[in-house]
Amino acid sequence: VQLQASGGGLAQPGGSLTLSCVLSGFSLDDFAIGWFRQAPGKEREFVAAIAWSGGVSYSADSVKGRVNIFTDNAKNTVYLQMVGLKPEDTGVYSCAVTKEVQSNYWYVQELYDNWGQGTQVTVSS
Repeated sequence: VQLQASGGGLAQPGGSLTLSCVLSGFSLDDFAIGWFRQAPGKEREFVAAIAWSGGVSYSADSVKGRVNIFTDNAKNTVYLQMVGLKPEDTGVYSCAVTKEVQSNYWYVQELYDNWGQGTQVTVSS
């Protein structure tokens, strides 16, 4: 499985961005896609994840209510829509695949494989 994240950029506080993660070369049916971010000088942290089949999603408390994660299976793409952006949302956002089916474990980075190249999000006035 290959993943390619895109859609990052510079946004003002309170603004919005929608990130895309395009999947290719996969044959799995039951898996989830997670978004993680890493700010300068900090460890990578979980943002949100969704089952590829749709329906079940899970997001970190730090972004809950400000992110919407959804899939477009026809386009092999997972989107992370972020609103109400804050400077602390700044970081490199990456997507990855997990075969873990229990959503309450989706925050565990070690369960993910096939990390895609990240996309930079900068929130600044």
